[in-house]
Amino acid sequence: MRTTYMAKPSEVERKWYVVDAEGKTLGRLSTEVASLLRGKHKPTYTPHIDTGDHVIIINAEKIELTGKKLTDKLYYRHSQHPGGLKVRTALEMRTNYPVQMLELAIKGMLPKGPLGRQMGKKLHVVVGSEHNHQAQKPEVYELRG
Repeated sequence: MRTTYMAKPSEVERKWYVVDAEGKTLGRLSTEVASLLRGKHKPTYTPHIDTGDHVIIINAEKIELTGKKLTDKLYYRHSQHPGGLKVRTALEMRTNYPVQMLELAIKGMLPKGPLGRQMGKKLHVVVGSEHNHQAQKPEVYELRG
């Protein structure tokens, strides 16, 4: 009788991938990157172990949104003080804070709790086409679709 394979943290091999966000849709890019961070593309995927890879996203400022999301989609923050609600449109986020925009979208698709936070630390978002992770020899990852 065969048992189900369960990966151990010491057995996990991590790769580094570079994803170019230029011309890609925010949601479609986010779902694939979240899947890479979780390790769901590997045959050794184990739900309760972080089996994912590191992902570097370049050209974050060139991400696309469909429809009227640039003007209609809102991002909320609150300082936990009375009257401390801050609201930004997606256009403001893309022009001034593209790194946070992508991080919010991707980390929202990861599990909540310590395991999800550990997976989120393997996400590296960069404005522009240059990144400082050449020493890890990242592979270029082509998104499906």
